[in-house]
Amino acid sequence: MIKICFVCTGNTCRSIMAERLMKKQLKGLGIKDINVCSKGVKATGENIAENAKLTLKKMGALASNRKSVKLGKIDPKTIYVVMTENHRSYVKSDKVISFKELIGYDVLDPYGQSEEVYLSCAKQLDEGVKILLNKIIGWRK
Repeated sequence: MIKICFVCTGNTCRSIMAERLMKKQLKGLGIKDINVCSKGVKATGENIAENAKLTLKKMGALASNRKSVKLGKIDPKTIYVVMTENHRSYVKSDKVISFKELIGYDVLDPYGQSEEVYLSCAKQLDEGVKILLNKIIGWRK
C-alpha cells in the first residue's frame, strides 16, 4: 500500500482539491492500493472552501464538506506532496515532493478568490496529480 498526503496551509483549498482529484484519477484507473489524504500546516478545523467545492463538482470529483486536518506526526512511510517549496520546511521527512518538482512551479493559494482562480488552481493540481501517478505507476513496474 502506497500512502500519499497532500500538504498546504489550511487544508481548505489546494490540498483537499488535490486529494479528491487524485482519488478521482485512481478510481478511473482502477487503482486501489494507493491511500490518499490531505492536511494543512496551519489547519484549524474549517470546512472546505465553497469555491473549492464548486470547482471539484465541475471537475467531477467528490465535493462534499470536510473539516480541515492539521499536519501532525510525520509517517516515514508516507509520501508528502507539498504545494509550495515553503511547505517543505514543515514536513520533516525524506519522502517529500513539491508541485514545483512536478509541474515546474508552486501552486499558489486561491483562498478567498474567485471561482475562476479556484478552477485554474485545480487544473494545475490535476496536471501535477497525473504526473505523480505516472511516476508511481512507473516505480511499480
